[in-house]
Amino acid sequence: MLTTNDLDNLRVVLVSARNPLNIGAAARAMSNFGFAHLRVVNPYKVAFRKAVSAVGATSVMTDAQEFETVAQATADCTLVVGTTAVRHRKLLHPFRRLESGSAVIRKRLTASPVALLFGSEKFGLSNDDLSHCHWLMGIPTSDKNISMNLGQAVAVCLYELIRESKAVRSKDKKGPATMVEVNRITGLLINALDESGYTKPGTEVPTHEKITRRVRRLNLQSEDTELWLGILRQILWKIRKT
Repeated sequence: MLTTNDLDNLRVVLVSARNPLNIGAAARAMSNFGFAHLRVVNPYKVAFRKAVSAVGATSVMTDAQEFETVAQATADCTLVVGTTAVRHRKLLHPFRRLESGSAVIRKRLTASPVALLFGSEKFGLSNDDLSHCHWLMGIPTSDKNISMNLGQAVAVCLYELIRESKAVRSKDKKGPATMVEVNRITGLLINALDESGYTKPGTEVPTHEKITRRVRRLNLQSEDTELWLGILRQILWKIRKT
């Protein structure tokens, strides 16, 4: 699972991007997925930092670094990966699909900076740009329309990088409730039953034991515990108020 420090090791490098709106869209995607380092090589000479498409990504655009060459933009990286739609181009580099390539990048991000290169909207990365790459990566698209918008391509690649981490985090919230959570729910339920008059005088011990067993049989899920705790607290508050 990628940590904040791992995400900080990625440099998104846009080479010769022509449309400021696309740069803004790429910055927005970076902000969406937790990446901060945008680098641009010879961008179209327009005030791209003010692109209206960079919604919520002001800091990414403000901190974006400009470079004259790909070599300069990737100088601090131990891995440089270029993106390409392939087309009819004869590739001179190893090529990986997005799924497998992202796995390699994730592993490297835990140790050192990685540069992910995207070419211009019209021509992609030039042969000179590609010469700085260790290998290439492509998004599997329809043969009828293989070229993607720059901002969309950045978004898809970055999502794939963090997808596994998101899945792990989501999974962590599921699963059986811990005994600490179960005991909290059991305690509140017993209090509610006692104060509502359900528990008859002299039957407290067997009733509490019965309730405790029944709650455990429910096989409560961790993600549901806060809901049940909230319900029981509200019931107790209502009982005590009347």
